[in-house]
Amino acid sequence: MKTLSLLGLTSVAVAQERQITHAPHGHVLTNVNVWSPDCRWIVYDVRSVDSTFDGRRIEQVEVATGKVQTLYEAKNGAACGVVTYHPREPKVVFIHGPENPSGEWSYGMTRRRGAVVDVRRPGEVRPLDAMNYAPPFIPGALRGGSHVHVFSPDGAWVSNTYEDDVLARLGAATSEGGDRDFNQRNIAVSVPAPGAHGVRVARSHPRNHDGDYFSVIVTRTVNRPKPGSDEISRAFEEGWVGGAAADGRRQLAFLGNVTARDGREHAEVFLAELPADLTRVGESPLEGTATRRPATPAGVVQRRLTFTADRKFPGVATVPRHWLRASPDGAQIAFLRKDDAGVVQLWTVSPGGGVPRQVTRNETGVSSAFTWSPDGRRIAHGMDGSVCVTELADGRTTRLTPRRDGAEAPLSFACVFSPDGRAVAYLRNVAANGATFSQIFVVTLSWL
Repeated sequence: MKTLSLLGLTSVAVAQERQITHAPHGHVLTNVNVWSPDCRWIVYDVRSVDSTFDGRRIEQVEVATGKVQTLYEAKNGAACGVVTYHPREPKVVFIHGPENPSGEWSYGMTRRRGAVVDVRRPGEVRPLDAMNYAPPFIPGALRGGSHVHVFSPDGAWVSNTYEDDVLARLGAATSEGGDRDFNQRNIAVSVPAPGAHGVRVARSHPRNHDGDYFSVIVTRTVNRPKPGSDEISRAFEEGWVGGAAADGRRQLAFLGNVTARDGREHAEVFLAELPADLTRVGESPLEGTATRRPATPAGVVQRRLTFTADRKFPGVATVPRHWLRASPDGAQIAFLRKDDAGVVQLWTVSPGGGVPRQVTRNETGVSSAFTWSPDGRRIAHGMDGSVCVTELADGRTTRLTPRRDGAEAPLSFACVFSPDGRAVAYLRNVAANGATFSQIFVVTLSWL
């Protein structure tokens, strides 16, 4: 294999890079699970840029031929995006914005929902989560917006981030006082609803809707965390950890914002241990109240895994934005953190806790979200204007694509391994006919 050394990386001349999409519009990949289980298709949305929710279609492209198939097109002024594949079945899940948006009700962090499409029946959409924006509140229905939906490794459950519209509508006037919860980002999980009809809600609000899954909040935040404690004000960027245990328990890793003793806020790695039955009521109502967010089910345990307040650069890195991703066997949770030189490196920590391990020691920082290879040996990520892979055993980073500067570099949103581990999907901006659009590329790991 022909290689050369560059900035501490190993540049591989045999990696094969290929542009897969060419249409004159945006193509946006989610940060994980964009490949079909058979590696034949890559699913995406058509937003103009990642930060704007203006896409109207969910599409997939056949990697071998470039053939594009529309899986869903939103109607009545709604937008859709941030799509991921089921790990075993021909299904996708994505964000669906409000139909018939108005000045009083439009897309936002508390006004969006999950939707599921079977790719064998394009255009037929099913509601993932029920939303209940006014009393009576019922268990299994949330009251706000869900975001970045990802199936568990066995495809049975779905995780997402969540914000609460009922609490958000209470407004800033009461945000500094009164006995109520603030609207804060949390993690929700949806499980198949008991019975044949899903979760049905009263039509007490014109935007209420039913869902096929029973949805609950699985993290605990507080309005004002005590300095130096394990309390958090925000739970975000979650990832599944391994599969279900023999007793049905599952685990989710997530970032939680803590407050250090000096009053500064930073993110740490946390773990939520989930019981097999998420429909059991704990200390407070699953459905929430007019002033309290939906509570976690009985048996949910929240644990802190990292403690970085005393480091030169405290906290998990939040730039680049990334989601916690666990090795396929669930033994390691990968995250990004600065070293003492201020360079963003890959680290891992055990779900059981302990001292985190620094994986990379490169001169240039990791620049994107990342994913694991299915054998757990490598992580794909952006770095120094290239798509790279890092070996977990020795931290060696290999450059897969030529180095590109500025606007031509791979975008930070996604570097997604295929289910067979032989290719990585990512995005680059491509200029053509006076316009620039994000396009999907694939690089093949030719030596495997």
